[in-house]
Amino acid sequence: MFDFIRKHTKVTMALLFLLIVPSFILFGLDGYNRSRDKGVAVARVDGNDITQAEWDRAHQNEVDRVRAQMPTLDIKLLDSPEARFATLERLVRDRVIAVAADKLRLTTSDQRLARELQQSPEIASLRRPDGSLDMERYRQLLGSQNLTPEMFEANVRADLSRRQVLAPLAASAITGTADADLALNAFLEKREIQVARFNTSDFAAKLSPTDADLEQFYKANEKLFQAPEQATVEYLVLDADSLKKSIVINDADLKTYYEQNAQRLSTPEERRASHILIASPKKAPAAERAKAAAKAAELLAQVRKAPDTFADVARKNSQDPGSAANGGDLDFFARGSMVKPFEDAAFAMKKGDISDVVESDFGYHIIKLTDIKPGKQRSFEEMKPELEAEMKKQQAQKKFAETAEIFTNAVYEQSDALKPLAERLKLDLKTAVNVTRQPAPGTTGVLANPKFLNAIFSPDAIEKKRNTEAIEIAPGQLASGRIVQYTPARTRPFAEVKDVVRQRWVAERGALEARKEGLAKLAAWKAAPATAVLPAPVVVSREQTQQLPNEVVDAALRADLGTLPATPVFAGVDLGAQGYAIVRVNKVVASEPPAEAVTKQGREQYAQAWSAAESLAYYNTLKDRFKAEILVTRPVLGKAGS
Repeated sequence: MFDFIRKHTKVTMALLFLLIVPSFILFGLDGYNRSRDKGVAVARVDGNDITQAEWDRAHQNEVDRVRAQMPTLDIKLLDSPEARFATLERLVRDRVIAVAADKLRLTTSDQRLARELQQSPEIASLRRPDGSLDMERYRQLLGSQNLTPEMFEANVRADLSRRQVLAPLAASAITGTADADLALNAFLEKREIQVARFNTSDFAAKLSPTDADLEQFYKANEKLFQAPEQATVEYLVLDADSLKKSIVINDADLKTYYEQNAQRLSTPEERRASHILIASPKKAPAAERAKAAAKAAELLAQVRKAPDTFADVARKNSQDPGSAANGGDLDFFARGSMVKPFEDAAFAMKKGDISDVVESDFGYHIIKLTDIKPGKQRSFEEMKPELEAEMKKQQAQKKFAETAEIFTNAVYEQSDALKPLAERLKLDLKTAVNVTRQPAPGTTGVLANPKFLNAIFSPDAIEKKRNTEAIEIAPGQLASGRIVQYTPARTRPFAEVKDVVRQRWVAERGALEARKEGLAKLAAWKAAPATAVLPAPVVVSREQTQQLPNEVVDAALRADLGTLPATPVFAGVDLGAQGYAIVRVNKVVASEPPAEAVTKQGREQYAQAWSAAESLAYYNTLKDRFKAEILVTRPVLGKAGS
């Protein structure tokens, strides 16, 4: 199909013109875009589809977010079927909560939105020394995320509204102490047990397979002994960081940039103050506010007579729980950190001054200015390396955006070679041999990227050796590759893999023999407990596992002790490739009462778990109400071992 398009470009364009233009006339551009972007539905909430494209975008955003926080994390973990499905579940959850907020008419006031934005550390960092918001930097920050201030604030408002769906339920969850203690006691319970192990290795050592056994196993499991498909690959990477190397910034441009950003690059003035707060919320009755103001005036007269007693008076009288114990000390702060009346007063004072009574939404303050840390304007020479790096980064990003379009078009238009594009953009054309669909351990960069490898091993790329499309392998990185030579997957000859076949046969048969022996002993010992041959007993709990496998400890602590002490309790544990184990539970061991701190922590964790369970139950109710469904199959994790 694509060969026809490439060979008959003018004919194809004419056909597309005849087909597309009438659709614009009949349905309009907006309707056409909606139809084009709709895509395959992967989930549905309240009758509205979540498309494959939305899922892909959401997962890419999640991958970018995680990689920004943990750059060394293996990319394969982020692009597994399980990770992608988890993203879809979060997408459905967000959609359900959004629908619930809309149906329940949960809104966010302008005042609540303003308070949330004021508390944002990112926005606080954009304030000028006078406390005003640097709107140019604010727009630049949001622009890097493809947002306008209006879009960002709408997103924050929507998020605050959605929080109201589950937050009240979580805050109101009530759990009983008795229930919490019961769960805590079960977690801390200790039991005396004896464990008999039937290890695969012990049985495997006694096995001597014949060549016929191995050949039979080989033929029954040929897929285990395949050599994967391999390819020799050429590829190009367009990297914003690499573009920096070709960018030269002259001193004149650096000085202009320094002058334009001098205020942003300066260290703002900071002041240190102590205060005495007589709390009285703005909405308190007038009589209560007047009483608080009078108390503040009385304390003001007291500290002005004896300024050195300010800290003692603050300890005894201030109603600010965060600073009273420290004599009212608030440490250093810059503009934008305090409420405006307090800030205006503090920045108008001289060191050692004591203010008049200052009224704010929190009540009445008496402020003592204890220190001033002047702002510092760093010199051009001091800032030059940072400015150069910053300008190079900005210009590289701009150049990358311009070059990315050329790169994307060129790998398609000249789809049978990458060398011309490499020469045009002065990029290194790299070659890799023995590339496989699943990257080898230790592989990094583009050859470890699942999206790139999936494109390289697509049918079109294998059969026709076409360039892949331009693939974003990381923020600011595009790649395209093509197969030069391809070797399909093949079953390796028996003679070549005989040793591996033997190892697998012995491991599988050893585990079967261990399990067979364990089951036989379990039945015999249950019938005649006195005949059981077991090692010395040990005491286990969920905190003290005695280095036993988790499955063994879990079986020991889950065993029903209804027949104790008359009859011992036995439990069999299948350890998969490791063999089998039999656990005999002798008794429950009395535990020392946990420390008060442990009990308190356990009750808090129980309350959190209960709250989470109630929130989940309510969310599941909302899912049913709004008919939320995922339309793709949940991936199943493969089980290790035999």
